[in-house]
Amino acid sequence: MEPHRDTQTERAAGASSSVRARSERRAHDARMVEADFSRAPFTIAWELTRACAYACKHCRAEAQPRRDPRELTTEEAFRLIDQIREFGDPILVVTGGDPMMRPDRYEILEYAVQQGLRTSLTPTTTRLVTPQALVRAREAGVRRMAVSLDGPGPEAHDAFRGFRGSFEIALGIARQIVASGMSLQVNTTVSRYNRHQLDEMAELVASLNAVQWSLFFLVPTGRARAADMISAQEHEEVFNWLYDLSHRAPFDVKSTAAPAYRRVVIQRERQAHPDGAGNGPLTLAGAGYRYQDGLNRPAKAVNDGNGFCFISHIGDVCPSGFLPLPAGNVRQQPVAEIYRDSPLFRSLRDPEQLKGKCGRCEFREVCGGSRARAYGLTGDYLESDPSCVYQPAASTARPAAV
Repeated sequence: MEPHRDTQTERAAGASSSVRARSERRAHDARMVEADFSRAPFTIAWELTRACAYACKHCRAEAQPRRDPRELTTEEAFRLIDQIREFGDPILVVTGGDPMMRPDRYEILEYAVQQGLRTSLTPTTTRLVTPQALVRAREAGVRRMAVSLDGPGPEAHDAFRGFRGSFEIALGIARQIVASGMSLQVNTTVSRYNRHQLDEMAELVASLNAVQWSLFFLVPTGRARAADMISAQEHEEVFNWLYDLSHRAPFDVKSTAAPAYRRVVIQRERQAHPDGAGNGPLTLAGAGYRYQDGLNRPAKAVNDGNGFCFISHIGDVCPSGFLPLPAGNVRQQPVAEIYRDSPLFRSLRDPEQLKGKCGRCEFREVCGGSRARAYGLTGDYLESDPSCVYQPAASTARPAAV
């Protein structure tokens, strides 16, 4: 593939996006320190619709080509935004399916921004994402858009997405996002299909002037199969590779459905500073926490139902899209009440309830294991995460500290 030649406008837009991204990170850090995840999630993902033109191998939503008649109406969507605002101002990720398949998408986005929510958009990379659509999204107040790329070239990506030509469409959309002045985030699902291509993927993400690379470690739910996951040892190898990448990449690195990455970061930092030097404030995007003081105690740890929740197209509130267990529905109960008080969410925020080695682990409060993967592989969301190779150092769990 011939390398893309940035125009002067695109380079300027990329520089502007980088400046804005640094400002966003500073605000992000402050919020992480202050957040109380028992009261409000840090991030909410809202599945605006389950309709989508693609048939991706890993789709957790098992998206369908047509919209579900049970979707929240426009008025119900507005009321939901009002409810979300009661949390404060969590990050709102508008996703799908493909949110571009809802005709009222811009009205919903604009209302969310007007209500003070930090709103991002994750469309499916189809021809619905035109330059005009990007202008409309930006005018609605969206400042960041995410594009999914699951391989460094057409062969891997198109096979994963189930649509020939989807790779080139995605690249074009990514470049248009940057040229429009919005920040670009690239999402990649890590699986056995692309494990060996991550170095090439990192180069591609950098070439696109993305501000963040978000790696989703496959969870067996929806269309995704356990056989498509990488092994536990490969998870560990990728985490260490990500740690190294985070120190040299021109973009932030974020992991999803992989809380054990936080444990690897702590271990690597301890190895790098065995005498405790350099233990000042340290932010590592994607670790899901912030080192807050000289003892390197992790301040916050986002996990399924703990700092994060998911709202489906019909209003079901779940701990995450990969842990599709409804704790309530916004048509019958306010989302804040469901998040704060439901037995499901409360149990996910209580490390004392974790089972197996996750329950014994000294990193359980900063990691806790992927509750979604535990559920997908064992049927019990409180069981140990089978994708983690780490063996707890002590029989009695204590918070990890340097």
